[in-house]
Amino acid sequence: MSKINFATVRVGGVNSALPGAHGMNEVDLAATQLRDLNAQLQALRNDTNETFWRVLNPAGGHAIAVGIDAPVDVEISGHVGYFCAGMNKNARIVIDGNAGQGVGENMMSGLIHVKGDASQSAGATGHGGLLLIEGNAGARCGISMKGIDIVVKGEIGHLSAFMGQTGRLVVFGDAGDALGDSIYEARLYVRGKVASLGADCIEKELRDEHRAELFALLEQAGEAHTVDVSEFRRYGSARKLYNFHIDNAGAY
Repeated sequence: MSKINFATVRVGGVNSALPGAHGMNEVDLAATQLRDLNAQLQALRNDTNETFWRVLNPAGGHAIAVGIDAPVDVEISGHVGYFCAGMNKNARIVIDGNAGQGVGENMMSGLIHVKGDASQSAGATGHGGLLLIEGNAGARCGISMKGIDIVVKGEIGHLSAFMGQTGRLVVFGDAGDALGDSIYEARLYVRGKVASLGADCIEKELRDEHRAELFALLEQAGEAHTVDVSEFRRYGSARKLYNFHIDNAGAY
């Protein structure tokens, strides 16, 4: 594996080659192998002093910044391909562009902030953390979510939150067909129109405790005062498909 050549930055008035304490690690993927970048990021530990990383020229590459397990900041300057920031744990990752399929797939904790649009299956199987998408998200957003919180400021595509087990999906815009199909206990909040609900997903009353929950989540995402939580509608499981019953055969 080749050693990454880090940029030189000015730290406290003194030029300092990175990596180094209190500095920024800048990695240009036009000159560095993605495998080498990911190996360096995955080797970081909780007590690392290499806490800020900037990735240049991602050029739509796949699986950038995956498997990080340290409280570091990673800024990706440009569009990314499939499965960016997958399996994230503890890191704060900002994507200054659009993201391909499966951004934040199976993330465990931390923050992933997509400043553009996200393709299908954003946050798939996520166990925790917050995925914030400034633009739209494609089909199957939050598929099989298992505790992740997802906030989408635009619209989402069809079959979003399919088989959602737990966690919360908040959508400022519209939702496509079959929202929450075969949902378990994930909690869905949609401000716009819903094209149709999937099997066993129903609209539920938005009570004061849900408004408080929604406000707290939006506050965490930095969006608490940009929308009125009373404008959202709440959706969840009717709990009729937990166990097979012959009368419900047509709903499967």
